[in-house]
Amino acid sequence: MFEDKKVVVVMPAYNAAQTIEKTYREVMDQNIVDQVIIVDDASSDDTSEIAAELANTIVHTHEKNRGYGANQKTCYKLALDAGADIVIMVHPDYQYTPQLIPAMASMIGNGLYHCVLGSRILGGYALRGGMPLWKYIANRLLTLSENVLMGAKLSEYHTGYRAFSRELIEKLQLEENSDDFVFDNQMLAEILWLGYQIAEVSCPTKYFQEASSINFRRSCRYGFGCLGTALTFRLAKAGLIKSRLFRQQ
Repeated sequence: MFEDKKVVVVMPAYNAAQTIEKTYREVMDQNIVDQVIIVDDASSDDTSEIAAELANTIVHTHEKNRGYGANQKTCYKLALDAGADIVIMVHPDYQYTPQLIPAMASMIGNGLYHCVLGSRILGGYALRGGMPLWKYIANRLLTLSENVLMGAKLSEYHTGYRAFSRELIEKLQLEENSDDFVFDNQMLAEILWLGYQIAEVSCPTKYFQEASSINFRRSCRYGFGCLGTALTFRLAKAGLIKSRLFRQQ
């Protein structure tokens, strides 16, 4: 609990058998997390079996691989069903440190923000943590374009470390978003569309063999999807098009 608010950590998992227990242990070491929800997107390894042995967790396994976005949709639904007031997404590959959970939860629990991101760019942690140079450059170019098109000033849109209030999640049209990786970007665009301010905290990150990543081809598809989302946002804001995600208030 934080200020009588239930804190739930969700972990969208896929082939995370080597790192999920280590991530879970550090999550629980923060002493404010009431429950962990793990959704396994039909992993080919022992992710579900290992998760089932962890205390105070809800484990849900997709019968077939549905995609990263679909995994998150299940995560957030289960978190709301469990009575979460604060929902924090932590990737189970141990790329992001769970030690920021108390800080992120406090920013939401104290009513300061409804969305907090753990940014790899603030503090210069991305390259130092091992982010490939081509991914760093793509991240910076995409973020610049998205800030211009959506009128925001975020340091990055592409972090997988995120915290949300229950109020905010309930207002988002998550089922309208993609089941693929661009789900992350669409979710932030929706939040900006609704007029919520997004906070960021500097987050150390680690890139290593067991950390999840997408290949160059899928990264390109993700990048074009992000630009498409931002452009749709801008055109809908100007009243030039209608969008199922960005509906006029």
